Amino acid sequence: MIKINQTESFADEDILFCFALESEAAEVFKENNVVFTGIGKVNAAYELSKAIQNKRPSIIINLGSAGSSNFQKGDVICCTKFVQRDMDVRGLGFALYETPLSGLPTVLEYGLLMDNLQEGVCGTGDNFEMEHSSDAYNVVDMEAYALAMIAMKENIPFLCLKYISDGADDNAAEDWTIQVHKAAIAYGKILGLI
Repeated sequence: MIKINQTESFADEDILFCFALESEAAEVFKENNVVFTGIGKVNAAYELSKAIQNKRPSIIINLGSAGSSNFQKGDVICCTKFVQRDMDVRGLGFALYETPLSGLPTVLEYGLLMDNLQEGVCGTGDNFEMEHSSDAYNVVDMEAYALAMIAMKENIPFLCLKYISDGADDNAAEDWTIQVHKAAIAYGKILGLI
């Protein structure tokens, strides 16, 4: 049983853990129901949709590495709001980050808050951000928005935890390579798996 907060707990067998890469899960999650989506929103959406069709989970828990210029390397941040940071159709009169004609708000609010973790806004995009300067989001990744949107549309509870591996700056690629393997251990401790 994994306890998310004072009111939400889920049996291990009912949880779908969703990672972009195997390196983010390491050996810590080998006994759990896991899907590895690959990098980017399209891969994430496809693989999560397939996994839901195979076995509908009681909750989707997205775990992965992320960049941030607001939080410290090694912090685990609970993201409950999501922005498509690479969606820009202002030339046709839409707001920055707004997905035209989708009926979705610019900031998608969907996700459980986990006790004792800082809360963040995740900016998802199909590029490795190395010059973060937006005030609209304070965590940078490449999959979470797509996963949160699918969980919301499927009415499945969603928890998104991001291990800060880099500063989303000009050292991001080097920092990510060094830090990514530490994510699984941090998640295992928080979720009571190790």
